[in-house]
Amino acid sequence: MQDDLDALRRALITADREAALGAAQRLLDAGVDPTLILEEGMAKAMFELGEMWKRGEVFLPEVVASAAVFKETNAIVEPVLLAARGGSSSQHLVVMATVKGDLHDLGKNMVGAMLQTSGFEVHDLGKDVPADRIVATIDELSPKIVGLSALLTTTVPYQETVIKILEREGFRDRVRVMVGGAPVTPEWADKIGADGYASNAPEAVELARKLVGEAQL
Repeated sequence: MQDDLDALRRALITADREAALGAAQRLLDAGVDPTLILEEGMAKAMFELGEMWKRGEVFLPEVVASAAVFKETNAIVEPVLLAARGGSSSQHLVVMATVKGDLHDLGKNMVGAMLQTSGFEVHDLGKDVPADRIVATIDELSPKIVGLSALLTTTVPYQETVIKILEREGFRDRVRVMVGGAPVTPEWADKIGADGYASNAPEAVELARKLVGEAQL
């Protein structure tokens, strides 16, 4: 098991699609807890990749490639995770989006995956999402939480734009707003009036639980 977990982490960091999918499938076939695969294999790999990005050891094309492999890998792990918890849906809906102008969704995808495995229902709007689409989705689905991700320093200010539009349109009191992304800080979250900030996927799950007023789902 450990060898395949290590292989999965290496494959995700290097964006080796075949190796990642193969390691994940072997782990599932061996009956390994899918939560363990996500947390000890996939999440750790993405955390390490994020640290490499901060140190300047990898660049955006590599991060984007890893994000694509993560998404494909999660597509085979997630159904097993959901089946393991009985396929029950939560009353707590989270809408996730990478904000307008930003095409990077690695962090968002990882947070969404971990939220789902923790019992939340997740509606992912994708990347480069404008504020009006976020508002329309809130109006339609009435989520408990909206998660706004931004990886680029040039797109981080759009998180504030979304919050201001939510206020202007009368939706701010209806939904909690979480923000995250490599350049985002707790101070920024406080400044723009967000309800919370998380630096990684496990923290995002704990924050989401706090925002819906539960210790656990």
